Amino acid sequence: MAKSATDLMQEIIFSAVLDAVVALRTSAKGLPNALWRDVGAVHPNTTMKDLAPEVQAAINESVRTAFAKLRQGGYAVTSGVPEERRGPPRPPRPKPSGPPTVETRRRPQTRTPPRKPPAKPT
Repeated sequence: MAKSATDLMQEIIFSAVLDAVVALRTSAKGLPNALWRDVGAVHPNTTMKDLAPEVQAAINESVRTAFAKLRQGGYAVTSGVPEERRGPPRPPRPKPSGPPTVETRRRPQTRTPPRKPPAKPT
């Protein structure tokens, strides 16, 4: 029985996360403080270069394995854009010379009539 795409992707992601955790433990060399430091250094803006070499290698291997599992499962792995739709490459844009131009638009100022003081009760 063939696995659904959801089951296959869950298996791939679970395996990749476990491989990354094991790589983090390996990069800490058994030192708990180093492990917590490495885990604490991971945040949403972390790039591949910020990670330990062991973790980078584990991620690269997980990606290769994921594509292999997808192909073995009968799924097509492409760049997402068919070749016939790509068209010729665009020429590079010319770089503007001189300082950047900043355009500002101000709202038209509307004058409000001055407030009248409240009427005094008599």
